[in-house]
Amino acid sequence: MNRLREIEAFGQAIWLDNLSRQLIDGGELRRLIDDDGLSGVTSNPTIFEKAMGHSDRYDDALREAAEETRAPEEVFLRLAYADVRDAADLLRPTFDRSEGQDGYVSFELPASLARDTDGSIKQAERYRDAIDRPNVLIKVPGTEEGVPAFEELTARGVNVNVTLLFAVTRYEEVAEAYLRGLERRVDAGESIERNASVASFFVSRVDGKVDAALDELGRPELKGRAAVANAKLAYASFQRIFAGERWDALEGRGANHQRPLWGSTSTKNPDYSDTLYVDELIGPHTVNTMPDATLEAARERATAARTIDHDVDGARELMRAVGEAGVDVDDIVERQLIQEGVDAFADSYASLLETLAQKARELAPAAR
Repeated sequence: MNRLREIEAFGQAIWLDNLSRQLIDGGELRRLIDDDGLSGVTSNPTIFEKAMGHSDRYDDALREAAEETRAPEEVFLRLAYADVRDAADLLRPTFDRSEGQDGYVSFELPASLARDTDGSIKQAERYRDAIDRPNVLIKVPGTEEGVPAFEELTARGVNVNVTLLFAVTRYEEVAEAYLRGLERRVDAGESIERNASVASFFVSRVDGKVDAALDELGRPELKGRAAVANAKLAYASFQRIFAGERWDALEGRGANHQRPLWGSTSTKNPDYSDTLYVDELIGPHTVNTMPDATLEAARERATAARTIDHDVDGARELMRAVGEAGVDVDDIVERQLIQEGVDAFADSYASLLETLAQKARELAPAAR
């Protein structure tokens, strides 16, 4: 039995946290869609850096792009746009069948815009128009500056994946921004039936930080539980925000939920189950985007059951206990992790551009 299909029955979409030319041309992405019910793909600068920087699959396209421009960023965008478009085309039947509720490919803004509201808005619209596929989500980081950018983009009809979310309070700000963006469209007489968004709440990195702090404090009995508890509390906020008269009015006009998406779901600690962040986060109106190894593990041995809203009171108690043990959880999720995420993506992007520039120089003689 394919456990991924069983999870899908509980209302959770399974996405792949990977994108490359090899996945597309080799037929693996189509197989995952057909056999496993894969209904989305996420990408980020780190994923593209691995795909483009360590493969010859892009050499022909790189050589062609280098004939027209030597700007590394423009070269990258040409290669990345092709991958995103082709993946979106493979997922288009899912998009059409779900009436725009699923079947998306995500493409990220440069990390350099993480603190630039206006720049994020302009670049997101540029990417949306250049890729020219209805089933693409532009990834905007959930920084303080990213929240108003997301609201404005929603009001303009740009579909967004709000990424790098760690704090429940920031997730709530993002969910409220989504509602405001939809309401602005309604007030302007615009349709909201094809507005779509996910809120990418990162999981395993929380345990990585909290566990290290608990080790220092001599409290190992609390380890390995904060990430799931944090996500459960975010889902409780989702259930509260997407209910009641305000949401009912929007849903009556065709609004889609902004689904919580569980990202960073690979298990970093070998002492923990490799499906920990799959098994404990299953529930309706959610997405789990998994890297290849986690997807394979979940297919074989995930436990399919509705777990995301089980023992929420226990999740609150666990987070309280972690705080009382001396761990500054607020600092971890509101400051440390988001800055580290932005920095990591910036480093990957810089490394990618440097690699592409070097490759372009090496391939240029052949092009002439």
